[in-house]
Amino acid sequence: MRKNLLLSFIFLFSVVFLSGCQNVNSENSEIREIESGYPMTIVDSYGRAVELETEPQRVISIAPSITEIIYSIDAQEKLVGRTDFCDYPEDVIEIESIGSLTDPSIEKIMEINPDIVIASTHFKEDVLKKMEELGIKVLILYGPESFEGVYETVEKVGAILNKEENAKTVVNQMKEKVEYVTSRVQGREKPSVYYVVGYGEFGDYTATGETFISKMIEMAGGSNAADDAQGWKYSIEKVLEKDPDILICSKYFDTKTGIENANGYSQLTAVKEGRLFEIDNNKLDRQGTRLADGLEELAKLIHPDAF
Repeated sequence: MRKNLLLSFIFLFSVVFLSGCQNVNSENSEIREIESGYPMTIVDSYGRAVELETEPQRVISIAPSITEIIYSIDAQEKLVGRTDFCDYPEDVIEIESIGSLTDPSIEKIMEINPDIVIASTHFKEDVLKKMEELGIKVLILYGPESFEGVYETVEKVGAILNKEENAKTVVNQMKEKVEYVTSRVQGREKPSVYYVVGYGEFGDYTATGETFISKMIEMAGGSNAADDAQGWKYSIEKVLEKDPDILICSKYFDTKTGIENANGYSQLTAVKEGRLFEIDNNKLDRQGTRLADGLEELAKLIHPDAF
């Protein structure tokens, strides 16, 4: 049973984490209004100019982060389709699914008949081409992997769905929380933190020094134990050598129990002394509006006495 759960975890990791590591040219992503309101021309993250003649009323999201943004700006009444992985907030389960992140059902999308489909980094170009040939309007929206990139995407979705003021409010709330968290941990000693993405027989994976999660660990008052590597691959030998002060893992897939009993990991001081903590990893790896909440949760695990 645990093996099946771990396989599912690794699949999600490969889709969500690795596909989110693409280089982003934010200069190619802009919104330009023709006069005021609609019609509106959007130049998306692929450099494609897409024109919206009128305000979209039927929207399909092909990214959990986009889905969360749509709800956060109170535009969920326009959401008529989602992916199997769009699971937050809970109400979204009632929205019809169009399939997976990478291979959505074009037939189902055609049946739903959206005004616009909004996707993100994982979207395949061949799927995009098929949709364009069928006359489906698709926007690919993502910013740099940073809080600024998320703010940018929120504001763009807000403009597209005529929720600009709501989007500005959400961005300001996120900025306030980030400022609050960073001020609480400022000047404190930085314990070494190892963030477990994958472990055991399927390989050891973590957020290395070049990732945004590594930056979040620093912002939360920690020091990334794996900042000496690139990509996501690591090794238990290196983890044992570093023997980090704190380990953090996903609260899903029974990950904590698996790590506690995994060869090598069970020998780590942090595991022996009860400093292996769980977190909702969706708040860290989805570039959505819960990212600021993820930073706060991370900081509370690293510096519980600061809050």
